[in-house]
Amino acid sequence: MSADFWASYFSGAIGILIGNRLDVLKVRAQTSTSTGDAVALGVREPDNAVKRFTALFRGAAAPILGYGALNSILFLSFNRSLNMMDPSIFDYTKLAGVDLGKIWIAGAIGGLATFVVSAPSELIKCRAQLVIDGQGSSYHVWKDVWKHGGIRGLYYGGSITALRDSFGYGWYFWSYELSKRLLLSRHADPFVSPSAADVLISGGIAGVVTWVSIYPLDVIKTRLQTQVSWTVERQRLLPGSEMAAHREQSSVGIAREVWRSSGIRGFYRGVGICSLRAFIVNAVQWYAYEKIMAFLGGDR
Repeated sequence: MSADFWASYFSGAIGILIGNRLDVLKVRAQTSTSTGDAVALGVREPDNAVKRFTALFRGAAAPILGYGALNSILFLSFNRSLNMMDPSIFDYTKLAGVDLGKIWIAGAIGGLATFVVSAPSELIKCRAQLVIDGQGSSYHVWKDVWKHGGIRGLYYGGSITALRDSFGYGWYFWSYELSKRLLLSRHADPFVSPSAADVLISGGIAGVVTWVSIYPLDVIKTRLQTQVSWTVERQRLLPGSEMAAHREQSSVGIAREVWRSSGIRGFYRGVGICSLRAFIVNAVQWYAYEKIMAFLGGDR
């Protein structure tokens, strides 16, 4: 397969492994309205050292397995879409001169393409991180969702996930490329290879810009996918079939509730820890991507 497939796959898996614990804290902050909400949501803290250690990686299995594939879909879709708009590209890691508007559009296309993987992995990850109903592993969460909702249950909250990813990844690639260009502007050759610091800083900035731009959507998505109430509505679509499980509130209903209870601040609860995670994860992820691409030749 192409260099960008492997580079994006492994860099995505590395990023998730590094940032999982901070992501757990972000999800809990988004779903809480007070310190007592953890109990109400069924969150159970580990009671010994071994469990505390394994809790660092709670909910990581689904995203580690899924995010490698997601990152491959993202970068392949981005690279191919951008190449269609600008055939002059000779190396996907050297985009100096390519219009930033085209980079945003290609990023949005890539983000939308990740829907097939991101929607179910986000659902499983968020529920596993909150240890809802005593189900602490990604597998148990997947089994419970499949039992109650089948394939449609796994894609619950898929629409807002797709909107979040499309909009967010447009800014992701745009801000990374802009940051890298600004840092490389001290060189006469715009295609000079960036230093490790250039890539780490640009990747970190891209991660923060992306999450700040989509954070309200992510808050709504997280609350939607982690509602404790899980009801099953039986509707005969086909003989012997059962309609997927659904929860009590819609995205619009959750947005109204957040606004009514907390105002604009409610849509940014946990943004600090999220920004820290985004900087670290995306700095490492972009560095790994560029290094692997260089090692494999950065081929198209």
